[in-house]
Amino acid sequence: MAANDERPGQASRYLDYLPAVYQQDAVAGQPNLLGRFLLAFEQVLTGLGDENEPGLEEILDGIIDPVGGATKLVGVQRHFDPGPNLPDRHRAPAEFLEWLSGWVALSLRADLDEVQQRDFIAQAVSLYRLRGTRQGLEKLVGIYTRLGVTVDELNTPFQIGIHSTIGVDTLLDGGAPHFFRVLVHVPIPDPEQLRRYREVAEAIIDIEKPAHTYYELDLETPQLQIGIHSTIGVDTLLAPASS
Repeated sequence: MAANDERPGQASRYLDYLPAVYQQDAVAGQPNLLGRFLLAFEQVLTGLGDENEPGLEEILDGIIDPVGGATKLVGVQRHFDPGPNLPDRHRAPAEFLEWLSGWVALSLRADLDEVQQRDFIAQAVSLYRLRGTRQGLEKLVGIYTRLGVTVDELNTPFQIGIHSTIGVDTLLDGGAPHFFRVLVHVPIPDPEQLRRYREVAEAIIDIEKPAHTYYELDLETPQLQIGIHSTIGVDTLLAPASS
């Protein structure tokens, strides 16, 4: 039987992979029932040649391990084009977000604003693959708090000039096992904000950390110190102008 693009009518290309007996047309010039039936599976799995409608196979082939690089789902942007610069008519309405979060098994916190909810939903799948890891905790707490977050597993080796101060950044044998420290960089030491940040961070960490581990949470307002806190946006924050 001829290839799909030479067949009269519309029949699935999947017929080409079946024995000839299944490729015979019941009526001359018309695709048989099986050829039409397989169109549904071809559309879902590999697409029917329409660039605007990628198949599942194309989408899955585009997944990149987030540990090794940025995550990208090929073709997804044809259906969902995330970003704050889109016109409202091209974005899911705010009322739709809670239902949309159910697609990726999320339960959104009530104290998240709309931007945070959208960001969390967009990154949910890749975050599941990082669950229980240092990178996953940093990303998740960062999304909720919008602050710089550092997770220190306290197992870095002794290095002169880098990790070499006993009791500060280096521990002698006998340090606590399965322990990590979470540092959240807070721009302004406002008591109410500190309370909220701590409450949110602890709730997230308690859920996401491995069950056998425990931690210490520190909220810090970095001050400029040459050689210690001197990189703007990383370990130093500029305070807003006072009113």
